[in-house]
Amino acid sequence: MLVRWGIRVGCSLVGIAAGILLSSTLLSKFSIDASAVVQATLLFWIIHLGIQVLALKVLVREPSIALAGLLALASTIAALVIVNAIVSGLTIHHLSTYIFATVIIWVTTSLGDIVGRQLIRARRKQREAR
Repeated sequence: MLVRWGIRVGCSLVGIAAGILLSSTLLSKFSIDASAVVQATLLFWIIHLGIQVLALKVLVREPSIALAGLLALASTIAALVIVNAIVSGLTIHHLSTYIFATVIIWVTTSLGDIVGRQLIRARRKQREAR
């Protein structure tokens, strides 16, 4: 169980870091220092997770897939705003940059989660084959 948790956390962190770096590369009003990438990634993960848990457990009693996706987008933009306010090496200007960065980070984080699930399934199949 601990290995599965590690795979999920690792893939999630890689997805967030990839989204931040991709946003920095693609968006001219989004910049981050090399030293702030790790700090922003870890802080983003903690805030994003906290917001999602709060929203899914407290605010929404029976989430649908569409509502879960909307909450993921909302928690991504909220976490991005908070991380931008806290991490000194991260700078985001203009609302449109926030929106595009949110979509980029949401997509890369979702891809990271998908890869994590696939790695866990492959590991489970490998253990069952033994």
